[in-house]
Amino acid sequence: MISIQGLFETHLTVANLDRAMQFYEQTLGLCRASLIPDRRVAFYWLGAHGQSMLGLWETGTSPQRLSLHTAFTVTLEDLLAAPARLRAAGITPLDLAGEPVDEPVVLAWMPAASLYFKDPDGNLLEYIAMLPDPPAPQRGVVAWSDWR
Repeated sequence: MISIQGLFETHLTVANLDRAMQFYEQTLGLCRASLIPDRRVAFYWLGAHGQSMLGLWETGTSPQRLSLHTAFTVTLEDLLAAPARLRAAGITPLDLAGEPVDEPVVLAWMPAASLYFKDPDGNLLEYIAMLPDPPAPQRGVVAWSDWR
């Protein structure tokens, strides 16, 4: 088989592409790679140009909704600052269970520190930073302050 080296592209569905573009560009600061208006899709570079990509596809006002999940790799420093920055942007930082938090959580089996939040369409977004510590699966999911 071919050895997979990473994930290049993922997609989210949105009800209103213009609203989603405003959120992903102005709130999250993503760089638009392409907009295809007739197909109602926008693509964004994640990290460096050509490294990985996020596609946003408008589905319209259908009553059926998908809530999808995408995790963005960030530095630990940015992750620790994220709760305050998200709140300042009117976004509620969440833990793995979807409860509001003031600090990241640690997924001890990896281990990685992470913080969740939702986009305007209810898609679950995550900032995640791998930690240099050895895995400790017996600890489960703990608050950052409890991990340190």
